[in-house]
Amino acid sequence: MDAESIARTVRRLAHEIVERAGGTERLALVGVRRGGVPIAERVARAIEEAEKRVVPVGSVEIALYRDDAATALPDPKIGPSRIDFDVNAREVVLIDDVMQTGRTIRAAIDCLLDYGRPRRVWLAVLLDRGGRELPIAPDFVGRVVQVPDGARLEVKLDDVGFERAICVRSATT
Repeated sequence: MDAESIARTVRRLAHEIVERAGGTERLALVGVRRGGVPIAERVARAIEEAEKRVVPVGSVEIALYRDDAATALPDPKIGPSRIDFDVNAREVVLIDDVMQTGRTIRAAIDCLLDYGRPRRVWLAVLLDRGGRELPIAPDFVGRVVQVPDGARLEVKLDDVGFERAICVRSATT
């Protein structure tokens, strides 16, 4: 996907989210650190441009919520979760860049529920590469991609907010 394709996909996701959530009044977006946060911010900007309404955006750090936390990398990059709004009774959309096994999203839901009880939790992903290990499926999908076993799907976004590229890397690179 090139920059225009990513931007178009984000706009489409924003419109689908607003429509299915029944508007923006109780809507909030929560990006999964790290890759989901810039996607959530881009979706929020697209909603604001289309609806002329600001939607709150937060982030969750799931490193300590993972079921493999004890066996993960010896020095994980752990940052803060940031949810500066009341999640109770909201339509919360968890957003991540790539969905595969479902384990990250399970951890993100656990983290989110520590902040309260949303009315509903939706899941939006930019890319769905399949390979589920848990029965978790996204409600909103930018694109379904086929990636060979052992390959890694990387989403590269510029720091200044302009999309660059999505690429597939072999397991050795």
